[in-house]
This record gives sequence, C-alpha cells and structure tokens, in this order.
Amino acid sequence: MAKGLEGVIVDTSSICLIDGNAGRLIYRGYDIHDLVSNLSFEEAAHLLWKGELPNQTKLNDLKKQLDQQRAIPPYLKTAIRNLPVSSDTLDVLRTAISALGTGVSLKRPDLSEAINITAKIPTINAVFNRIRRGQEPIEPRSDLGHAANYLYMLTGKEPDQAKADALNKYLIALADHSMNSSTFAARVVASTWSDMYSAITAAIGALKGPLHGGAPAPVLKMIQDIGKPERAEEWIRGELKAGRRLMGFGHRVYRTTDPRAEILRDVASKSADKEFFALARHVELTGNRILKDYRPERRLYTNVEFYSAVVMHSVGLPPDLFTPTFAASRSVGWTANVLEQVANNRLIRPDVEYTGPMNLKVAPIDQR
Repeated sequence: MAKGLEGVIVDTSSICLIDGNAGRLIYRGYDIHDLVSNLSFEEAAHLLWKGELPNQTKLNDLKKQLDQQRAIPPYLKTAIRNLPVSSDTLDVLRTAISALGTGVSLKRPDLSEAINITAKIPTINAVFNRIRRGQEPIEPRSDLGHAANYLYMLTGKEPDQAKADALNKYLIALADHSMNSSTFAARVVASTWSDMYSAITAAIGALKGPLHGGAPAPVLKMIQDIGKPERAEEWIRGELKAGRRLMGFGHRVYRTTDPRAEILRDVASKSADKEFFALARHVELTGNRILKDYRPERRLYTNVEFYSAVVMHSVGLPPDLFTPTFAASRSVGWTANVLEQVANNRLIRPDVEYTGPMNLKVAPIDQR
C-alpha cells in the first residue's frame, strides 16, 4: 500500500516532467530555466495548452482571446460584492469560478473554457481585493499583458516594467507541476465527464490546504518575525524545538534544490528591497544549515514557496493574495491537464484497503 499514493503512477502525460533527484522541471520538453528567461506568460500558456511554442501570429491570437475574456460579467461582480469582506480571497475565487460555470452545458471541456478561466482569475482576485478595501473595481486594459494587467487592476496604476517582469516570471515558474494534489483533483473530476468549471473549482479547493498551496504567506510572516539576520538561528531552532514545521523548506518530490526556488531567488534579488532580500537569503542559508543537522537523513532545501513569498511581496501583493495568485498561474496547468484527461479518458477510481471490523450483527435498539 502506498499511503497518499506516494510513488504510484496513475497515468501518462506529455505536459510536465519533474526529476526530483536532479532538481529539474520540464514543460513539454523545455527546461523551466529556459522558459522563464525567454518567454511571456502568454507564450508559456500556449505551450502548455497546445504543446508548442507560438509564432507571432499565434501569440497575437492568444493575447487577443485572453484580452476579450478578462472582464467578468455583471452578475459575478454583484455576487462578489455580496460576499463578506472578511472572506478568504481563495474562498471568493473558488466561489466565483463555480458561479462562472453556472448555466454551462455538460460538455467536454475545451480550450475556450481554459482561456476564459485563466483570463478571469486575476480579475476576480483584483475585484474582490478592491471591494473589500472600499474601492471600486478597475477594468482591465487591452494594451497590457497578463501580468501587467493584474497589477494594474489591483492598484489603478500602470506597474513599472520591473515589477511586471518579476510577476511574469513567477507566473511561468508555477504554471504547472505534474500530478500535484490540485491537478489530480481536477483530473479526477474531469474523468467523471464533469465540466471544466467544476474541475477547476475542485482544484482551487485542494490548493487551499496549507500542505499544498497555503504556505507563502506564513513564509513572509516568518521572515518578518525574524526581522534581523542575527535573530535567524535562535528563531529557527526555537520553532524546531517546539515541534513546528519550518515553512518554505522541504518538498515531497525534490531531493535537492527546487529549480523554481533557484529561479525565484534570482528574480527576488532584482525585484525585492535589498535589505529584505539579504534577510531572506540569510534565513534560507541558516535554515538549510540547521536542518542539515536536524534531519541528516534527508536534506531539506528551500522550496518554491520561500521565494514566491519574497517575489510577491516585492511586487506589492498583500499576503492574502499570495495563494490566489498561485491559482492565477496554475490555472494554465490545471486546464491543460483537464484537456489531456478528457482527450483519452478513463474514470479515475482507485481502490482502498479495508481495515474495519467484520461480521458484526445489528442488535435491537433497546440492547444497544
């Protein structure tokens, strides 16, 4: 029995490869370092959805489709206004995607729905973020790319290029990660011949769990609580002594450095406040050193969530938008996996080993 399905191969896929021992991440045959260095998020989305890098004509067409789908319908904006302003943003996003799927006929998921969901998630996040602050939502602009539009809708100001570039790289680096928990949830739903919106609603529900997508905000709090480099060792040892998990360290798959952490460390070095980045780097190195002694049987390096927190903080996102922004990136991978699932579908229905009692008899109610 493989608890948590660890090590179990449930299907084949041509979308994404993780080599946990070598620390490599591959999208459709391309190394993630190469993709982040050279592509826009829209190009990476085209690659994941269609299996090829777009030429200029195909890229322009995809950008046009995303632009046409960014605005959310009035009924959805009203629904978001009616939600408590104290709501978790990821709960609002999950509810909004579910609402977006109301009235959709039960048909095989298609690329137009993938584009629609990916275009609208940043808008949904931005609309709720402004409403809860007593501000009016800002409509997307047709002259801005995906990352820049997100920042613009949050603030009403056109972002500087450095921030837009940093967010663009983040969005590419997290766009897919093979058969992770939320992707598996989406594929399970899709395998029942349900619709795209139901599958992505399930994926967002899985992403909410702190063991999957909920750690970047606690990482930021950890760095801020430490505050000064000289406090790092005492703080980290105190957490470990208390039996608490050190957020941003370790990964279920990687046995060496997470390549996305390497990429985002470099992004953060250019986008973050220099003093804050220096503190984060010191916390990383201190944590790696202490954990080497604490868990000598397994090296626990920083994972993607550590520098995700630093990058998202550097571009001005509030902590409660960290995981919803993760969803804005991962929507491409989720939808690509849904499309792959339904293209060659078999209902995902694993077995379970029963360990309960046997041969019990029902006693009359007055004898129980």
